[in-house]
Amino acid sequence: QVQLLESGGGLVQAGGSLRLSCAGSGRTFDSYGMGWFRQTPGKEREFVAVIHWSGHSTAYADSVKGRFIISRDNAKNTVYLQMNSLKPEDTAVYYCAATVFSGVRVKVGEYAYWGQGTQVTVSS
Repeated sequence: QVQLLESGGGLVQAGGSLRLSCAGSGRTFDSYGMGWFRQTPGKEREFVAVIHWSGHSTAYADSVKGRFIISRDNAKNTVYLQMNSLKPEDTAVYYCAATVFSGVRVKVGEYAYWGQGTQVTVSS
């Protein structure tokens, strides 16, 4: 089992950058694939980015490709989401999540463990 805690959210102007962090507890953090998802009121939670447990494979939603970068430091039990060229439509609560399934997973239901979320607001 793993517990996750996000940080790094906040208010930023369009075109700016933020880096989200997700700290995981437990000795087996490096056995989990890690994903970032986001959600706005009245909408379903959507996939943003995912990184394989090894860090060697990543995938991104089309809406963030080329602007966001996911990375991980297994020695620190932490996964990051570097968000550049932010747009107002990136405003959401961002969640990190852990999956025990192999491969690159993009569906909410494939993730068993979730953080509490961190708010990102991008002003125009």
